[in-house]
Amino acid sequence: MSQASNILKPKQWVQNHSDYLYNYALYKVSHVEIAQDLVQDTFVAGLNAQKSFKGDSSERTWLVSILKRKIIDHYRKSSVRKNTANTDFSLPFNANGAYKNHWSDEGEPGKWNIDSSNDLEREEFQKVLELCLSLLPEQWRDIFHLKLMEELSGEEICKDLNISSSNLWVIIHRAKLKMRACIEKNWLEV
Repeated sequence: MSQASNILKPKQWVQNHSDYLYNYALYKVSHVEIAQDLVQDTFVAGLNAQKSFKGDSSERTWLVSILKRKIIDHYRKSSVRKNTANTDFSLPFNANGAYKNHWSDEGEPGKWNIDSSNDLEREEFQKVLELCLSLLPEQWRDIFHLKLMEELSGEEICKDLNISSSNLWVIIHRAKLKMRACIEKNWLEV
C-alpha cells in the first residue's frame, strides 16, 4: 500500500464528507436523487482510485474533483438522450411571441431594480432561479449549468456533450432568454 493511500480514510468518508458533497451536488444538479447517486458514485470512484491519490490536496478536495467529473458525466449522458428539435423555440427569430421585436431597440430588456445586499431578496431570487432552471428543457438546463455556473469553456462543453459550437451558443442564447422571461414573470412582477 502506498504512503498516499494511508492518508485517505475511506471508512470515514460518509461521516466527514457526505453532507458537503451532497450539498455541492444538489446545488449543481437541482435533483435530490441525482445528487445522492452522484455522491455515491464519487465514493465508489474514490475507492477504486485510491492508488492515484498523491496527497497534493486534502481528501475532501480530491473527492470534490471526482464529484465534479461525475457531474459533467451526468450532464453529458443526459444531453445525449435529449433532442431540442421539439421545443417552442423552433423558430427563434419569429416576429411573434417571446421574440417579437427582438432585434429592435424597443425589444431590449429593461434594467432590473434589485437590492443584492438584501438577504430576503437574495433568498427569494434563489428560489425563483431554481424554479426557472427546472422549467428549461433538460439539455438547455445542463448546458446552462455547465457554462454559466460551472464556468466550463465552450470548447469543453462541446467536447463533453458532443455538440457543435454553433449549437451550444444557440442553446445558451435561448436558455438566457427563457430564463430572463421566467425571472421577470415570477420574481420581478410578484
